[in-house]
Amino acid sequence: MSVRDVGLPQREPMRGTPDDVTIWEVAPRDGLQAEATTLDVDDRIHAIRMLAAAGLPVIEVGSFVRADRVPQMAHSDAVLAGVADLGIRTPVLTPNLHGYHDAVAAGARDVAVFLSVTETFSRENLGASRAATEAAAREVVAHARADGVRVRGYLSMVFGDPWEGHVPLSDVVRVATLLRGWGVDELSLGDTIGVATPGQVRVVVDALAAEGIAPDSIALHMHDTYGMALANVLTGLEAGVRTFDAAAGGIGGCPFARSATGNLATDDLVWMLDGMGIRTGVDLDALTDASAWLSSALARPMSSRVARALSTKEHA
Repeated sequence: MSVRDVGLPQREPMRGTPDDVTIWEVAPRDGLQAEATTLDVDDRIHAIRMLAAAGLPVIEVGSFVRADRVPQMAHSDAVLAGVADLGIRTPVLTPNLHGYHDAVAAGARDVAVFLSVTETFSRENLGASRAATEAAAREVVAHARADGVRVRGYLSMVFGDPWEGHVPLSDVVRVATLLRGWGVDELSLGDTIGVATPGQVRVVVDALAAEGIAPDSIALHMHDTYGMALANVLTGLEAGVRTFDAAAGGIGGCPFARSATGNLATDDLVWMLDGMGIRTGVDLDALTDASAWLSSALARPMSSRVARALSTKEHA
């Protein structure tokens, strides 16, 4: 039985929320890079094609990083080539100039750079200080701007750090302002270990708006460690955010951050947004099929409550 058969979720628009939003699907990159099972190129391409068929307009398909550090992302050039005909945005992560040049040579026209708000995570994750990673990211952004390549900026540890604890708001504003000043098109604010709460989300978004970084140029990247991801999305909607990162089935997390569990599940996000009458362009039935396929390929259960519930109904 599909959601279409029973007419659920019931749609009741909420005052103060937008008519439509963009979901930035991260399962093939941020999701898979944190999984113990490594999928081969053909399986990664198949998953991306299933997600595109579900109507997702942006799917992050890989990462041009060292294969010895993130083996799940090896051969991202072949994956990118294998989905070049989809007609949607297929961004890739390029943390340094070497990765950027490899990505562009493979056909990338949409890239992302990655910075940590905290010093400790920068060293743990990227193996370098904030100053060094910021210099590397600035080089990538400069080349992308010159080449006419879209570039997104990820900020990790925006809402809390497992080593440093509280993250000063001034540090978040500093890194976000740097990226915006370089010419980054969009900023994605990462709740890397899933500790954010709605009040904190509102404070961060409002602080960036006060510095001229409009909420509609911000994305929220929520992890669901403490079950707060959807509540944080709702707060973001009310604050003017219009792009949300999510991973089909809720796969992944952060392989370099202690206590980081799965990403916000795209299935759960679409269910909530559908119920609020907010258009995403995503077919929930097709999406949960993709999530179920990924779950089987990874030999792990889906963390998405919606995907599990719909799967149970189908087999009832």
